[in-house]
Amino acid sequence: MYAASKATLHAFARGWLNELKGRNIRVNVLHPGPIATPMQDQVLTEEARQMFESLIPRGKMGRPEEIAAAALFLASDDSSFVNGVELSVDGGFSAI
Repeated sequence: MYAASKATLHAFARGWLNELKGRNIRVNVLHPGPIATPMQDQVLTEEARQMFESLIPRGKMGRPEEIAAAALFLASDDSSFVNGVELSVDGGFSAI
């Protein structure tokens, strides 16, 4: 179900990109990876967290601020020529 929802977002983005191009509206998809949150502290044991982090090429989970920085980049004029991309902000998790 999770993978299907990600594929659906990509399909929506492609459609919106074509529908909104005349209005100069850019459409991008931000795919966050495993992010350290207070909720994870409640549900993951230290051993489980370490095992999960060992699967991430960067070696640790991301921080919410790192996702926010990517979102701010996509919303800024610095990304004015970025359109129709799926940006994975996941420490390399999706590359393996």
